[in-house]
Amino acid sequence: MSRPTKLFETFKLGPITLANRLVMAPLTRNRAAPGTFVPSPLAADYYGQRASAGLLITEASQVSQQGQGYQDTPGIYSKDQVAGWRRVTDQVHERGGKVFIQLWHVGRISHVDLQANGAAPVAPSAIRAKGKTFVNGTFADVSEPRALELSEIPGIIDDFKRATKNALEAGFDGVEIHGANGYLLEQFAKDGVNKRTDAYGGSIENRARLTLEVSKAVVAEAGAERTGIRISPVTPANDISDSNPQALYDHIVDGLSALKLVYLHVVEGATGGPRDIAPFDYAGLRKRFSGAYVANNGYDFDLATKVLDANAADLIAFGKPFISNPDLVERLKKGVALNDWDKNTFYGGSAKGYTDYPTLEAAEAAE
Repeated sequence: MSRPTKLFETFKLGPITLANRLVMAPLTRNRAAPGTFVPSPLAADYYGQRASAGLLITEASQVSQQGQGYQDTPGIYSKDQVAGWRRVTDQVHERGGKVFIQLWHVGRISHVDLQANGAAPVAPSAIRAKGKTFVNGTFADVSEPRALELSEIPGIIDDFKRATKNALEAGFDGVEIHGANGYLLEQFAKDGVNKRTDAYGGSIENRARLTLEVSKAVVAEAGAERTGIRISPVTPANDISDSNPQALYDHIVDGLSALKLVYLHVVEGATGGPRDIAPFDYAGLRKRFSGAYVANNGYDFDLATKVLDANAADLIAFGKPFISNPDLVERLKKGVALNDWDKNTFYGGSAKGYTDYPTLEAAEAAE
């Protein structure tokens, strides 16, 4: 018997109707084919198994080789990658699901071994992050970046636009722009990293410019009703910080709302960590934004129900619970125990810890 909650109600997201208000958050799994970065056939099974979520958002997928920051993450810039993602979207749609792809450029969170000809990663400013990346089968310090030339920025925007076109060709219902967790767009937005003195640095308006220009380009390709974005106003992830995040994100969200993006996906607090790491008015962002608000970070059934009942969000994103529970929706409906996840199989590998977590039905049949 289903527990009473808005979590399992349908929701109209632009032109599509979601079966419930659970969103599978983007989760990096590092299982694309080495060298080509094509999603593996297992990826179709993995996402298909989880198609009961109202909306699936895929793992972050680089818009170019330059945008890659971790070993064996999938891309969305080659014909083979498009074909690989088509297997995924076909599987999800056959099972009645809806799926967006997350578009990604990591900026400085990369390593020379992942870049063409061993080039330096790019960033708004030549400031090395205090952080690590996954490369050559292990975690290593990120490499020293170089500052992007002003003349190169239109090419970055074009990469996002081209990736959007590819995503639609691959059959995705929409795209999510990755503007969170210390990657390129957030690097430009936050003054702890961006020390530029040109049109993309200094004032809040200048630092927000790249996020809004990328969003405008993606909307031009996909339509606002199929474009979402993820932000993380106060996360310290990947050595990111800003002196006035409230003012910065008020401005960014005003710009995103004017573009009429279909949803705003917000990491509330530290990504994968405390929700109360810094004061921030998330309710204010919700009021400023014209589309749906997707709340993310540390949600369980009780918190999700409380937030939806208070009309503080429209959709709730769950991350790690979806890794170990392909049927998370059913388990939450019935109020039964969840499978524990295995951290050792999060990144890289094969089916183990990826497509072999048992459903409730399979577990009961085995008893």
